[in-house]
Amino acid sequence: MAAIVGCAGLEPVMAAVEAGKTVGLANKEALVTAGNLMTDTAARHGATILPVDSEHNAIFQCLAGQSSRSVSRIILTASGGPFRSRSKADMAQVTPAQAVAHPNWSMGAKISVDSATMMNKGLELIEAHHLFGLPSSQLDVVVHPQSIIHSMVEFVDGSILAQLGSADMRVPIAHTLAFPDRMESPAERLDFAAIGRLDFESPDPERFPALRLAREALEAGGSAPVVLNAANEIAVEAFLGGRLDFVGIASLVEEVMAHSTALPPHSIADVIDIDREARHSARHLMSERAA
Repeated sequence: MAAIVGCAGLEPVMAAVEAGKTVGLANKEALVTAGNLMTDTAARHGATILPVDSEHNAIFQCLAGQSSRSVSRIILTASGGPFRSRSKADMAQVTPAQAVAHPNWSMGAKISVDSATMMNKGLELIEAHHLFGLPSSQLDVVVHPQSIIHSMVEFVDGSILAQLGSADMRVPIAHTLAFPDRMESPAERLDFAAIGRLDFESPDPERFPALRLAREALEAGGSAPVVLNAANEIAVEAFLGGRLDFVGIASLVEEVMAHSTALPPHSIADVIDIDREARHSARHLMSERAA
């Protein structure tokens, strides 16, 4: 089970893949920063990558027994985070304590902030591309505040399969650990009558530009996802430390991406070098802003 947060988890995951292991991947940054390297290495060494992230695990379950040719699109669901209904002006005033207070999930500080900016969903778009082999044009995001549907797959005949469950990470973890069987989990069972309704809305690219930046990085390929991830980690760290406001997170990431001239990575060493350079650039730009 690979669950080290951030780019720090890259080398351990690659070592397990090179050893031909079955890896329960809970670290999304490994595929975001080194997706092609990781999947190509897994194919060469006979390793299996099982997605633990609730959204990707949901997609994995929906795809069971299905041909990739029958898939029309993948629909990732997003809770919208704690600021789903906030105006853009109000978001400039939010505090780290407010950003880490996710309405549905209990998570660490960094991933909670990523959920609040919707960068988390952007990283998941990139991860879904590498896990399931679909281009950006076949990857969609819909905001679903209840977090009951964890993701969906639409097929060429118009059918849509969805995986539903309580907002409890023990469900995808149990599925991964027991695969291809299933084990019991203590997760709360759904009461549809009590739930009553399921709501959906489109994400707002004006209030949540991080999602746009992630899709741009996915479509650009090469070093762009590495730069995106590294800059975001520095920006979130600065926000949590009180050195950057909330709306400044995406702004800093966009600026670092615009300044990057890194070449596409051909090895894990290249990924680590690009990551280091992007972090340095993010810190430098922050210093210039402060000055």
